[in-house]
Amino acid sequence: MASQEDVFKKLIAHSKEYGFVFPSSEIYDGLGAVYDYGQNGVELKNNIKKYWWDSMVLLHENVVGIDAAIFMHPTTWKASGHVDAFNDPLIDNKDSKKRYRADVLIEDLMAKYDEKINKEVEKAAKRFGDSFDAELFKQTNPRVLENSAKKNEIHTRFVKALNDSDLAELKQIIVDYEVVCPISGTKNWTDVRQFNLMFSTEMGSTADGALTVYLRPETAQGIFVNYLNVQKTGRMRIPFGIAQIGKAFRNEIVARQFIFRMREFEQMEMQFFVKPGTELEYFNKWKETRMKWHKALGFGDNKYRFHDHDKLAHYANAATDIEFEMPFGFKEVEGIHSRTDFDLSSHEKYSGKNIKYFDPEINESYTPYVVETSIGVDRMFLSVMASAYQEEALENGETRVVLKFPSALAPVKLCVMPLVKKDGLPELARQIIDDLKFDFKCAYDEKDSIGKRYRRQDAIGTPFCVTVDHDSLNDNCVTIRHRDTMQQERVKISDLENIIGKAVSMKELFKKIAEK
Repeated sequence: MASQEDVFKKLIAHSKEYGFVFPSSEIYDGLGAVYDYGQNGVELKNNIKKYWWDSMVLLHENVVGIDAAIFMHPTTWKASGHVDAFNDPLIDNKDSKKRYRADVLIEDLMAKYDEKINKEVEKAAKRFGDSFDAELFKQTNPRVLENSAKKNEIHTRFVKALNDSDLAELKQIIVDYEVVCPISGTKNWTDVRQFNLMFSTEMGSTADGALTVYLRPETAQGIFVNYLNVQKTGRMRIPFGIAQIGKAFRNEIVARQFIFRMREFEQMEMQFFVKPGTELEYFNKWKETRMKWHKALGFGDNKYRFHDHDKLAHYANAATDIEFEMPFGFKEVEGIHSRTDFDLSSHEKYSGKNIKYFDPEINESYTPYVVETSIGVDRMFLSVMASAYQEEALENGETRVVLKFPSALAPVKLCVMPLVKKDGLPELARQIIDDLKFDFKCAYDEKDSIGKRYRRQDAIGTPFCVTVDHDSLNDNCVTIRHRDTMQQERVKISDLENIIGKAVSMKELFKKIAEK
């Protein structure tokens, strides 16, 4: 069986070969950690965004959307804490000259102890068979206990160092546990330093005295500075939410794992404004709602887990991540945070403007608390691609690579294929596309054998292929092939819109999320 690393490499190659993701400016040898979405990638990405957007603004009458500018007044970032505190702890290996995030090196170290424990459990499970009690084994096996103790010891030191912003202690953990550079294999480390992640540029001509502005590192602040505009113009009453999809930029030093960590990325964020004291109730509600949104896609409930934060940001009183099992382990795809009134209070202080909410029910003004849900479009895209990518052995000894996307997210919904390029079959195939193209993204393919055409559509995840044959001219029926099962059935041309429409609609996904 292929290792997860091999699968990930194949997925990256597949993404390029089939028009999902290209390295940016590739003819100039690319630009580190920047990627372009190809013709199929942009369709999948847009479908993911629509799934999120509609799940927010259609399913919740108290959630509305905005689209704020990327450039903001620079004091915004002073107020939000990004100018002073938006840093990563970095460490260099003197031999390889490579730079790493110290926190990531330590997290990887802890993950190795988890791997050791899992290997011991797997070995024992094979040895003891059905009678094996994994939990009892973990509590009693000396090797497992030893590895657990080491991991817990690192974890305790790590959390304290993060909370204390103790850079020397972060380095000491790396030294004490003999962490080596993956490139040079040596332990020759520099001290840990802080590095600000914001990109800056200048606005206005230098003659006028240019203003230093920043490319926004998150989309949330555009919501916070507009919340009162939206509340007043929309006559919104608390609790209410504001959703936004937009680009953000971070000068990541350690950008890696394909589109998982990029310098230019897209976020889908919703800030939910609540009465102080009710924030933890809404935090739990949104945790549940967001997990339902992920699980509705049907990749398997075991692929997701919550990970509560060890270190809370200075503004938060609760925070959790929804982690998804990527080919390189469980990783964060979405964050849910109770941000208290930090952002709004800070903007009020720095701007000198009153941005309190007047609550007509209690005849009082107050600064709302905020519960945030924040998901990376690109990470979501990667989790969908990783789950959908499958290599299947067929009965005839061949293998097929198929992307088993949820039909609602698939870039192309339907490919229509005339059996031969003559006898009026292409004309009928074109007529079918002309009738359906208003509802679905359709493709037409007449080149090569039907088998090869099916394989091409499997590789981009098209849920339905329709073949027009000579009988179609007489009986007005076609053969529809289902991607996942490869089953074929004869259906009336007039039924296609209904059959495909039902299968690719997002409505069924939304019903799962809305279930009480």
